[in-house]
Amino acid sequence: MSLRADFDSIVGFDSAWTDNPKAPGAICVIRVGVDGPHLHLAPRLASFAEALKVIENERKDARKCLVALDQPTIVPNLTGSRPVDKVAGSLISWIGGGVQPASRAKIGMFDDAAPIWTFKQALGAAEDPELARAASSGVFLLEVFPALALAAIERVFCSRLAAPKYNPANLKRFKLSDWQAVVEAAMRFGLSNSLRHMEEWCSVLASHETPRKADQDRLDALICGLIGLHWLVAPRDQSVMIGDLQTGYMISPAIGGIHERLIAAAKLRGVPLS
Repeated sequence: MSLRADFDSIVGFDSAWTDNPKAPGAICVIRVGVDGPHLHLAPRLASFAEALKVIENERKDARKCLVALDQPTIVPNLTGSRPVDKVAGSLISWIGGGVQPASRAKIGMFDDAAPIWTFKQALGAAEDPELARAASSGVFLLEVFPALALAAIERVFCSRLAAPKYNPANLKRFKLSDWQAVVEAAMRFGLSNSLRHMEEWCSVLASHETPRKADQDRLDALICGLIGLHWLVAPRDQSVMIGDLQTGYMISPAIGGIHERLIAAAKLRGVPLS
C-alpha cells in the first residue's frame, strides 16, 4: 500500500457557472509541502467534468484537498439574491463592478438541474471553511469571489469606480493597463504567501497585448487558488468569511482588515462577518 504524499492541495476553479462546452471554466492546482507552496498545475481551461478529474487525482494523494470555487455553492433562495451577495455588492458596486445575484430562478446556473449541484454531489466535499483550516485531512469546498479579493489585495482597486476593467470580452470597457495590473497584483499576492513557480506564467500572461476571455478565466482560476492558499496558510485575521452556511457565504482576503463598507452592509442586513 502506497503512503499518502506529504502535501496539501488547493484547487482553484473558475467554473463559468454553466457547463457550456464552447465557454468552459478554468482550473489550477497549488500544492503545499514541507518546502512551502508551489504552482503544481498552471491554469488551464476545464469543464465541470474535467475539473472533477483533476480534483480526483489530487485527493488521492494529498493529505488535504481544498477546492476554491468561483461560483455560489449554497443557494436556498428561490428568487432575488442572497444576503451575502448584497453585502459583497455594497463594496463591489462602489468600486464600479457588479455582483450577479444568485437564486434558484437562474436556469442553467442554480435550478435543480444546474451543473453546480451535480458537481457538488460528485465532489462529496465538506463545506465548512473553518474546519478546512483546522483539519489535517479531508476534502473541502470554499466559495470565493475574485472581484472581491482584488479589492482587498490591491489598494489601487479599492476606491470609488476603480475596479479593474480586465474582461477582454467587454471591449468597450476593457483596459490593457488594468489587465496587466490585475496579473501583477495576483503575482504579488502569490509571492506574499511564498508561492513558487508562478512568476513565469504570470509574466507571459501580462505580456499578452490582446488577451482573450479564456485568458481571463485562467487568471481568475489562479486568483481562486490564491484565495484558498491564503485562507489556509495566512493568519485567520487576514481573511474574512461573509455570510453563513445556511444562506450562503464568501471567503475573501482581508489583509488590511475588513473593509468598512462590508462591515456596515453586514450589520445593516444582520449578515455574519468573521
